[in-house]
Amino acid sequence: MDKLINFGAGPAALPQPVLEAAAAALLRYKDTGLSILEIPHRGKLFTAIIEEANELVRELLGLGNDYHVMWMQGGGRLQFCMLPMNFLQQEAGYVDSGHWAAAAMEQAQYYGQTKVVASTRESDYRIVPELTNITDQLDYVHLTTNNTIYGTQLGQIPNSQSPIVADMSSELFSRQLDYKQCQLIYAVAQKNIGPAGVTLVIMHESMAQRQARDVPDILSYREMARQNSMVNTPPVFAIYTSLLTLRWIKEQGLDTLERKNEEKARILYQAIDKSNLFYGVAEPDSRSKMNVCFRLHRQEETIPFLDFCRERKITGIKGHRSVGGFRASLYNAISLEEVKILVRAIEDFTTHTTP
Repeated sequence: MDKLINFGAGPAALPQPVLEAAAAALLRYKDTGLSILEIPHRGKLFTAIIEEANELVRELLGLGNDYHVMWMQGGGRLQFCMLPMNFLQQEAGYVDSGHWAAAAMEQAQYYGQTKVVASTRESDYRIVPELTNITDQLDYVHLTTNNTIYGTQLGQIPNSQSPIVADMSSELFSRQLDYKQCQLIYAVAQKNIGPAGVTLVIMHESMAQRQARDVPDILSYREMARQNSMVNTPPVFAIYTSLLTLRWIKEQGLDTLERKNEEKARILYQAIDKSNLFYGVAEPDSRSKMNVCFRLHRQEETIPFLDFCRERKITGIKGHRSVGGFRASLYNAISLEEVKILVRAIEDFTTHTTP
């Protein structure tokens, strides 16, 4: 079967050169005579891999050595728990901008008091909360910069009197921001970074000093930073594949990728807005450039449209099970040409279906 165009929200498309290099390393890593799956995690080979990955993360995001880079397991859900476990003493603030933001706040309530800094729940999360300055004195303020289920995205990181903790799972390395405004960033890899199985965490040194209570080493950001992500055996292959992706991102240039992502989103939203069959979920000013969520005015056409796309080798556009509809994830590995194929499918289906 020919390769499909994967618009899935995660595990998501990876660049072809990354797939090819990862596949080769599965058989033999460099001239070692070993598969990448077989190399020792505390040996020189893997140390070189993780150190290069750490440096590339800092370089691409414009961060200095005062930021620790960690590679963890457990996905975003473990981060929802680790954050309050490590840092919640009195009260933490949460920006309620979607399903995953609300889930993070729910887990924090096991460890202490939480405060809703801003919310758009009443509007069904079709817009992002207005955030300019956060003046509350809180242990930290948690925000989700891009909401995959509802297709909304913050324009900028707000100023805050309290440390900003940002879930950037579905947009990290897709655009240029002042990442120094965040004291902790986390992102599951299976969007723009690499394969499922590893979560990237970036933490400013000041946060390491804010640990609120004694916790087991495996659940301590401070200890994970001190041991360079090797409190336990790290997911070697997932980190190696993430390194390959980081190298690819550097070759492309983050500024170039950002421009391409803006253009991909522009032409897809334009096609949706022009169609009399489809409509976008998010309000225009809040629209995500990573996850384009849209629906049909006539829901009975949902399955026919999915079949129509499958005939064109388009997959992964079915919306999240909680909301339905459609979702096209325009991560870095998705090309402009592939988005144009989806645009033509929307246009052709509109023409084919409209009486």
